[in-house]
Amino acid sequence: MSFRPAGFRPAVVGYAVAFVFALSSSVVLAQEAKAPAAAASAAQPAAAAPAAEAAKPAEATAALKPGDAAAGAGKAAACGACHGMDGNSSDAQYPKLAGQHESYIVRQLTDFKSGKRQNPIMLGMSTPLSEQDMHDIGAYFASKSALPGVADQALVERGEQLYRQGDTTKGVPACMACHSIDGRGNPGAMYPQLTSQHAQYIEATLKSWHDGTTWGDDAHAQIMPGIAKKLDEKDITAIASYIEGLHAADGASGASAAK
Repeated sequence: MSFRPAGFRPAVVGYAVAFVFALSSSVVLAQEAKAPAAAASAAQPAAAAPAAEAAKPAEATAALKPGDAAAGAGKAAACGACHGMDGNSSDAQYPKLAGQHESYIVRQLTDFKSGKRQNPIMLGMSTPLSEQDMHDIGAYFASKSALPGVADQALVERGEQLYRQGDTTKGVPACMACHSIDGRGNPGAMYPQLTSQHAQYIEATLKSWHDGTTWGDDAHAQIMPGIAKKLDEKDITAIASYIEGLHAADGASGASAAK
């Protein structure tokens, strides 16, 4: 025999419904409380992302230091096989780098690495270099001095005319307008030093430009190919010889030593 007070089941059911309702309300309130916190947490990375992106250029700029010639000495060791340990190459097919501007060397290494300037050997040499490496190597060679060369006496007159005056009949400007009277160049405008450069290298480069080769697709890279196309073979030989003999005389004016 069981004992069941009158109204027991309705009361139990009522309590259960009230309990479930209270529990549901607690869950909802808890979820609503968590939602702003979650939204705030999610907003933090979103807000941090633009700040981090904005900081990257500043970090990169801060990380890149001016070229260090001492650090560049070790990094340039591999360059010595072709260009000479002090930047004075003994093989005239390879350019002298001694005294060349840091900015110009960095630009050429960057273009070799990107493929804008085509050379299989230099592509392999430049690919592993960081921008800082390039600046250090450039600073090292810039700290050296180019050994003086000599010009062929038979070519000096025409070579000097082209270098100092240009040739208005052909639309050729004077070389010294960009490369300076003594061939030291203009680092600010990234015009390279030419003084004492091997005639063989200069001649080969001018002929290559004359035949359509370019070292990039920007306006700066189009300057020399446009000029070289106006030079004939004799002009190229004369100007190349004159440049090899070009050096600073008395620390003021340019002169070309002849042989």
